[in-house]
Amino acid sequence: MTHYLRAMGMLMLLCVGTCLHAETKPLEMRWNELAPLISGQRVEVIQHDGLKIKGEVVTVRDAELLLDAKGNRVVARASVAQINLERRRGAWGRSLGTVLGILTGMTVGGYAAFHTDSAGVAIPVFLGVAGGIGTSGYYLGRQIDRRVTKIRIVSQ
Repeated sequence: MTHYLRAMGMLMLLCVGTCLHAETKPLEMRWNELAPLISGQRVEVIQHDGLKIKGEVVTVRDAELLLDAKGNRVVARASVAQINLERRRGAWGRSLGTVLGILTGMTVGGYAAFHTDSAGVAIPVFLGVAGGIGTSGYYLGRQIDRRVTKIRIVSQ
């Protein structure tokens, strides 16, 4: 039993360690170099006044950026401080997170259900705990798959 707990602890540390990334220096690009990189991609535009706009890039024009953010939205070139480009890298994190979440959820849910007085209570406890931990594993794995590239606009 102790080896099992140690293995689970090491696995949890490994998963947490991959989520803690150091802050990277933003990629510096000119405005005219943006179009091939961000067209059709999901981005978060941070303006100089601190306003953040999330959406999909429709097009990059000479003086503005057109985003699909719950309707088309135009962002002026002069107001853009930074662009965060969101990408997904494969599905291994989601797969691993889901499998580990379901296995852990079934183990913890089984343990919790075993220590209840009746089957009427045990079944919902098992289903709730197993489902909750399994879903959490998926979302943690999805976070592992997510990559954000920070782009800072430099003058021509």
